[in-house]
Amino acid sequence: MSPVLAGVLQFLALAAALALSYKPLGEYMAKVYSSDKHLKPEKWIYKAIGADPNTEMRWPAYLRGVLAFSVVSVLFLYLLQRLQGSLPGSLGFVSIDPDQAFNTAASFVANTNWQSYYGEQAMGHVVQTGGLAVQNFVSAAVGIAVAVALVRGFARSRTGELGNFWADLVRGTVRILLPISVVGALVLVACGAIQNFAGIHEVGQFMGGTQQWNGGAVASQEVIKELGTNGGGYFNANSSHPFENPNGLSNLFEIYLILVIPFALTRTFGRMVGSIRQGYAILATMATIWVGFTALMMWTEFAHPGPAFDLAGGAMEGKETRFGIGGSSIFAVATTLTSTGAVNSFHSSYTGFGGGLTMLGMQLGEIAPGGVGSGLYGMLIMAIIAVFIAGLMVGRTPEYLGKKIGTRQIKYAACYILVTPALVLTFTALAMALPTPADSMTNSGAHGFSEILYAYTSGANNNGSAFAGLNADTQWFNTTIGIAMLLGRFLPMVFVLALAGSLAEQTPVPETAGTLRTEKPLFTGLLVGTIMIITGLTYFPALALGPLAEGLAA
Repeated sequence: MSPVLAGVLQFLALAAALALSYKPLGEYMAKVYSSDKHLKPEKWIYKAIGADPNTEMRWPAYLRGVLAFSVVSVLFLYLLQRLQGSLPGSLGFVSIDPDQAFNTAASFVANTNWQSYYGEQAMGHVVQTGGLAVQNFVSAAVGIAVAVALVRGFARSRTGELGNFWADLVRGTVRILLPISVVGALVLVACGAIQNFAGIHEVGQFMGGTQQWNGGAVASQEVIKELGTNGGGYFNANSSHPFENPNGLSNLFEIYLILVIPFALTRTFGRMVGSIRQGYAILATMATIWVGFTALMMWTEFAHPGPAFDLAGGAMEGKETRFGIGGSSIFAVATTLTSTGAVNSFHSSYTGFGGGLTMLGMQLGEIAPGGVGSGLYGMLIMAIIAVFIAGLMVGRTPEYLGKKIGTRQIKYAACYILVTPALVLTFTALAMALPTPADSMTNSGAHGFSEILYAYTSGANNNGSAFAGLNADTQWFNTTIGIAMLLGRFLPMVFVLALAGSLAEQTPVPETAGTLRTEKPLFTGLLVGTIMIITGLTYFPALALGPLAEGLAA
């Protein structure tokens, strides 16, 4: 079987698995967030934290819950790392330095999971399981909660109430993420991923010396790392490590975990707003971009510009032979079109255009299908922008799902889409202008610029993957990327929740002959075009200096 055919068959199998999961998972999540009943374990949690799950919140109260929980999470994870040297199960590792501890705490709480450290050489069992793995669950649940709050803003009328943050957080963790993770961990163990609390072992001989490996609860952390679109690996090699991703089957399963909730949330959206066809329109937009990016990535990586590429079956540098070009390309697109950031290959070793596609996927806002929750609310923001543009074309007040998109709503949407580019381009410019940060670049020229552009794109978009080649474990990068991660996560949430509150207060507008039909293929095309144009106008100059220049020079 040719490598190209193998890659295409993998993609088709993945698409079939996602299609089979779409309706049952989407419907189940809609029931979870629409239910007025509480499970007994959930009641114990509410009692422990002193929350009343039946109290409805307006958007400022909902936002305060999000921020308060996240601040406590950052402080807890920071202190856990700083005290690691005194904790049992630390495997002899010392406490983490202040700047590194801040960067890691900000990273995992912001659902970014950017790692500028060697996981197996820095973090013991307590920090890995009691700190990082816990944040993998709750940070994902926060993202879904904010998305559900926005959906309620569309679904409700004449009220500013968006639900209860604490109830949404707990339900997302207990009823959705935990059950799927238990089953998923068993699948990964069956595929060969490790799951233990073993210490450090010396194995074999490596270039005249012994090689050390440490065990850990890898399978359980790996599954929520992918399912929650987190991305932080137990080992430095991330999902290219055989303990995390043993074979082609586990690789395909991990890609499935990355995509299944973000895609299924469009069904949840359609069910909660009372129009399944609206959910299909959002799904079609996400799927169009995902399929297009995957096809382009496989084309550029399978291109054969010379005999070395012909013999390898494509651009195999930096890729695992266990996965090949096809499995690596599908994974790279999935992880950068979502806020996952896990990698099974080095994106820095991709062709110039291939590396550019990974960057562009993040710069779209990671909305195809995006992170758990963040992908849906990001796409809905883009839908509002598209409706507004269509309204300008025909001279009509724009409406979306029966809600008028006025000055207030479009300001919130505009602020949302401006936050991340401002962070990415500002920090990239500062890093290139100052003398010290540039010393961290392994490469010069266009590729070196791409390393820094990718780092801030990954951090501000809460992706977490790295282009490789950049020494990011410095005070400058730990601090600035940490700030970019926090602002890139929580500032957009402010505008999303404010928008949700303004929509929930409105009285529904009756549909007329002049209303734009947002469930039709025409709107899907308009939405895809809007996304590509906004991203292109924002990032094209920076991309032209990096991956485009490198690709054209090849």
